[in-house]
Amino acid sequence: MIDEPEQDAPPITELSKGQRRVLGTLLEKAFTTTEVYPLTVKALTAGCNQKSNRHPLTEYSEDDVLEVLDQLRQLGLAAVVHTETGRTERFRHYMRKRFTLSEPQLAVLTELLLRGRQSIGDLRARASRMVPIESLDELRGALRGLMEQKYLQANAALERRGVEVDHNFYAASENKKLAWDSGLDEADDRRSVETAPRSQTAPPTVHHAPASTAPQRGPHLAELQASSSALAQLRDENAELRGRVDSLEHEVARLKSLVDDLIRDLRG
Repeated sequence: MIDEPEQDAPPITELSKGQRRVLGTLLEKAFTTTEVYPLTVKALTAGCNQKSNRHPLTEYSEDDVLEVLDQLRQLGLAAVVHTETGRTERFRHYMRKRFTLSEPQLAVLTELLLRGRQSIGDLRARASRMVPIESLDELRGALRGLMEQKYLQANAALERRGVEVDHNFYAASENKKLAWDSGLDEADDRRSVETAPRSQTAPPTVHHAPASTAPQRGPHLAELQASSSALAQLRDENAELRGRVDSLEHEVARLKSLVDDLIRDLRG
């Protein structure tokens, strides 16, 4: 038996730190550990406090998590599942009932609730362990939909290199609004000017210094552009590697949780 959320529940515009962590953990485990989901309070507490894919790290007790679960149930964001044996209550999220979201959007919000502000390159690598996101363009499409619903904020246009995004469920007192970074726009504008094609009209006649003293700007500019491209590639590769490490750490945590459950069942 599952308790259902109220149909006329008020819209949700902010969540506390504890609510974000507990809800984010329920979402993550629903995506990645279906064999043990819904979660017991013990498993949910361990998930909230795990060392991988979490920022900041926490040390919640089971009583802390139970208190937050009561709050989420009142908001229609979580529910208790009463098992047939009645021995252990388990808990699940109700995000799909309270929000209209695609699966990539739900995975994106999960990562942002668990980690907060991050680049879209990192976000794609981390969210892809839950839902396939084939390209940055696909990710940007999901992000635009979240921005239209006021669930997401960004510090620059999503097409800009280096843009960072975050969820928009902070309380006003947390002062977590992203300031618009005009420097990202200026950097892209400089790159556009540097790579713009030369005009086909004949340039005006000018007097040049002797060839032996003229600065060699062309090769230097080409080297800078090549270095910039190589750096961008390294950043993308680094983001992908971080995502793989996060996935491995999560898999270790999942296996440990399974072993703990088996030990508990054997002792019971």
